[in-house]
Amino acid sequence: MKIAKLETFLANCGLRNYLFLRLTTDTGLTGLGEATLEWQEQTVRTLIHEWLEERLVGEDPRDIERLFGNLIRDQYQGGSTVMTAISGAEIACWDILGKANGQPIYKLLGGRARDEFPAYANGWYGGAITPQDYAAKAMDVVNRGYRATKFDPLGVAWKEMSDEEMANAVAIVAAVRMAVGNDVELMIEFHGRLSVECAIQLAKRLEPYRPAWYEEPVTPWSLDQLAEVKAATSVAIAAGERLYMFEEFERLAALRACDFAQPDLAHCGGLHVGKKIASLCEAQRIRLAPHCSIGPVALCAAVHFGWSTPAVAIQENFAEYDVPWRSELVHGWRGIDGAKYLLPEKPGLGIELDEAAIAKHPYQKHAFPSLWDDRWLKQFTRDKG
Repeated sequence: MKIAKLETFLANCGLRNYLFLRLTTDTGLTGLGEATLEWQEQTVRTLIHEWLEERLVGEDPRDIERLFGNLIRDQYQGGSTVMTAISGAEIACWDILGKANGQPIYKLLGGRARDEFPAYANGWYGGAITPQDYAAKAMDVVNRGYRATKFDPLGVAWKEMSDEEMANAVAIVAAVRMAVGNDVELMIEFHGRLSVECAIQLAKRLEPYRPAWYEEPVTPWSLDQLAEVKAATSVAIAAGERLYMFEEFERLAALRACDFAQPDLAHCGGLHVGKKIASLCEAQRIRLAPHCSIGPVALCAAVHFGWSTPAVAIQENFAEYDVPWRSELVHGWRGIDGAKYLLPEKPGLGIELDEAAIAKHPYQKHAFPSLWDDRWLKQFTRDKG
């Protein structure tokens, strides 16, 4: 069996343009992947066809370790753009492998490793300004069945926060905690905004509200600074969504700079690299909570990974707060029910693209807002109110 064709598809989904790719073999099997990367979808698409396509066509998609090990080695410069292209194609090969064997991907990754798989909600707080706004929107999350949710209360902070800004962030977290009660986990997203000193100060002020974790409190590329923040708070630290190479996760684990590692399988090399990262982290007693803020193909891959990986504690979910047409872009899998992921049953990923639905929502330039521009607070989700 050989890869005979590679196709890419762009679809706008409000804040993002989702980039899907599809491999077709000479036996007629197809495999889906996703290579969405904010602001860079056209660039990734060009790279896929300029470099990746000729490296894939004619290859056996079942030779994942050799094929993608070589691609990761040969891309030379590294970084999110090329690793996203590689990751999307790797996921597509797993889809083909699953279909060829008549098995869901999770069974090929180690089989079912858990009885249930919880989700936490993200993307729900777009348009929230006051603490009361956040509290009201958080109640919608709870009413959907979620027992865990993540949000960024820091506005447009960068490195330092004034007393007023810090007090407002604390007031938002306090209001959400009061609204949802003590049994709902609150993950506090920092988006890598703060200096070490400011992050520690805010971390201590938020501790009374029992956060489940602080995510990316400082720049994601300085693991020493991350470890410094971790040592200064009793709250767990989550990080890793903006690490792209296996070696970066090796150092993260060796430093024990976080309690929850968050590899994004659509950016860090795909599912086979994800399993290796999980092994590294498990040896250091670090749990996984994979990042996935993009489209339905990437999320589906993350769900297969989570069902088969004991180190995964929970998986984030943007899907219920995405644009209304998200679910039309693919078909074949419901995905989630009552804030728990459903066990996939169909071979491969278990989903297929709907090309007609994709064609209705063409690419839009610069769809994703800057996190340091206050427009992002109004545009973060489909909810503008």
